[in-house]
Amino acid sequence: MTYENELFQERVVRVERPSAHWTLLRAPNGEFLGACDAGLAVFDYVDDKAIWESVEGRTAYRHVVTDLVLEAKAAGSEKGCYLQHNGARLASDGTAAVDKAAVFSPGHGPAHLPSEYLTTLKENGWVCLPSIIAPDVVEELERISCTGRWDHETYDRSTGSLVKGIAVAQAATEPVSLWVMRQYMQTSEIRLGHPPGFAILTPDDGERDVQGWHSDFPYHWGIFATRGIGPEIPRHNFPELVMGVQRNLCVSEFRKENGATCFKFGSHVLGEGPPDAWGPGHIYRQPGYRASHGLPYNGPEADVVEAPGGSYILYDSRVWHRAGVNRTERKRAAILQAIIPMYIMPKTDTSRAYRNFIESPLIEELTPLELKELKALMITRIEGSGGKHVVTTDAVLSEIVE
Repeated sequence: MTYENELFQERVVRVERPSAHWTLLRAPNGEFLGACDAGLAVFDYVDDKAIWESVEGRTAYRHVVTDLVLEAKAAGSEKGCYLQHNGARLASDGTAAVDKAAVFSPGHGPAHLPSEYLTTLKENGWVCLPSIIAPDVVEELERISCTGRWDHETYDRSTGSLVKGIAVAQAATEPVSLWVMRQYMQTSEIRLGHPPGFAILTPDDGERDVQGWHSDFPYHWGIFATRGIGPEIPRHNFPELVMGVQRNLCVSEFRKENGATCFKFGSHVLGEGPPDAWGPGHIYRQPGYRASHGLPYNGPEADVVEAPGGSYILYDSRVWHRAGVNRTERKRAAILQAIIPMYIMPKTDTSRAYRNFIESPLIEELTPLELKELKALMITRIEGSGGKHVVTTDAVLSEIVE
C-alpha cells in the first residue's frame, strides 16, 4: 500500500522495554506487602512502600525505599514463598507469625517507582508504564484479541471482553496504574466509564474511514461540533480539575507503522478541542471523508508513542489524540479504558458486564483484592435512607425514550 502526499511526520517518542522490573509481594488475599514507619504491613494499593527488589537469586527481597531485607524460603509444594524478618516468618498481615506463617507470591512489578510515574503524569499530562503487565498475561491477551501468534484468527465480538479470559480482568485491576490515576484525579473513588474493550486495528487499505482528532470521555471535544448533536462538556482551563484519565494498554507492541496512537501532547491545558484544520472527529466521522480528503493532520506538531507490549499509556482525557494508521500486514491490539471519578456518570453501563463476569467461572481465578477492585471500578452505587442501590440501565425505558 502506498500513501501518496501523506506526511506521517509525527514526532516519535520511543519508550524502550525495561531491562529489569521491581517485584510485588502478594499476601494470600492479594494485598501487597510493604514497609512504612510503623514496620511491615499489607496494603490494598501499590505506591512506593510496596516496591521490592529480588536479590541473591530470589532468596531475599530488598525494600527499595528503606533497604529493609527479607529472607525468602521455598514453600514446598505451594506456589510462592515464606518471608522472614529478624528470624521470624511473616503472617498474612505482614507481622511476625504467631502460629502459621503465610505464603507470599512474588510477582511482576513496575520498572520505576509509582511516584515517578505520577510526577511525570502531573508534569506532562501523560506517562507510559512500560511492560507493566506480566508477559504471560500479555500473551493471553494476544490470544484473546487474535493478534501476535494468533493473528490469522478472527476476533469474536459477540461476547464482552471480560468473559473471554481472566487476563482482561487482571489487566484492568493492575495496581500501579490504579494508584497513579487515583492520585492524579485526587480521589480514591474511580470508575470505568465503559467496560474494558479491545481496539483491534487491522491493516489499512488506503481508503477506509479513520478516526479524527478528539478528546476522550467525559470531554469528547472534537467529536461533537455543536450543541444539540451530543452531550457537550463545557470547555474550561482548570488543569487541576481532572474529570477523566484514559488508560490504554498496548497488547501489541505499539509502533508508528502499525497504528500507534497519535497525540498532541500539552493540549490538555488548552481548555479546548482540536481545530478543524487538524481534522476533528465530527468531520472524519462522515462516511467517505478520508477517501476524498486524505488523512487528518499527521505532521511534526503531533506525537506518536512507541512502546513494548504490556505497557500502559495513561493520559489526561483532554489530550487531543486519534488512532494511527496501520501500515503493516498484521493486526495490532489495545485495550481501551476511560477512567473517571465517581461523580461523573459513566458513558455506558458497566454493571451488566460485571454481572456477566461474576456469573462466569473466571471469578474463581481472581484474588479477593482483584475482585474488590473490579467491583469498585464497574459498579456505581447510590446510598440513602432506602439502602444501597446499583445504578444501571432500564431496558424498557431505553427502548421508549428518544
